[in-house]
Amino acid sequence: MARPAVYNAFNETMIGELAEAFDQLAADPEVRAIILAGEGKAFSAGADLQWMQRASEASLHWNLLDARRFAAMLARIESCPKPTIARVQGLALGGGVGLACACDIAVASSDAKFAVSEARFGILPAVIGPYVTNAVGKRHAKRLALTASRIGAEEALAIGLVQRVVPAEELDAAVDAFVGELLLNGPNALGEIKTLFGQLEVGPITPEVRELTAQTISRVRGTDEAREGFAAFLQKRPAAWVNP
Repeated sequence: MARPAVYNAFNETMIGELAEAFDQLAADPEVRAIILAGEGKAFSAGADLQWMQRASEASLHWNLLDARRFAAMLARIESCPKPTIARVQGLALGGGVGLACACDIAVASSDAKFAVSEARFGILPAVIGPYVTNAVGKRHAKRLALTASRIGAEEALAIGLVQRVVPAEELDAAVDAFVGELLLNGPNALGEIKTLFGQLEVGPITPEVRELTAQTISRVRGTDEAREGFAAFLQKRPAAWVNP
């Protein structure tokens, strides 16, 4: 994200550009992982306030179409078949928190601050709500949304909003370490993991869920990638997808 003058706050244009970028990267077989980052001092301050002011004066129809575009962009990130990593520094506010939660992995600098801040402007975190809830659970999500208070990186780590916190000077190295781990794994397997886990919910493991998992593993075991993975392990060599 490259709007550092406004702390990478997003508007209609950036939403469209992010959606297009993730579509292109998802379709590129050379892409193995995607890092979502922000230029400058902040990851993202969320919605551009001028955009939100226009929305407050627009019709219900305009607002509905606009919100649907935002929802579709977040869904593209969450459902992207490639692993996604949010690289978070400085501020992540409102929709910026939503972006981090939509990614598979979030790494933050120790000075990062987070806030689900919409209520301060008389609105609510509706579109990002499901992603925040999935990341931190319902009670933490409600508390963040109701209070709109800022939390530090360590608290974000404790509640599951991010998975790793490092000093600012080590942020790129921490992201690279995750990328290195991802590149050791079969690219098709990673896509299968995202598809399967996207269908699973916390709760009872029903007969339907057991059948879904059985059908999935039985199909994937017979793929060329699986055969190569097992052969590489038994022959004590790197798999074909691992760069030397």
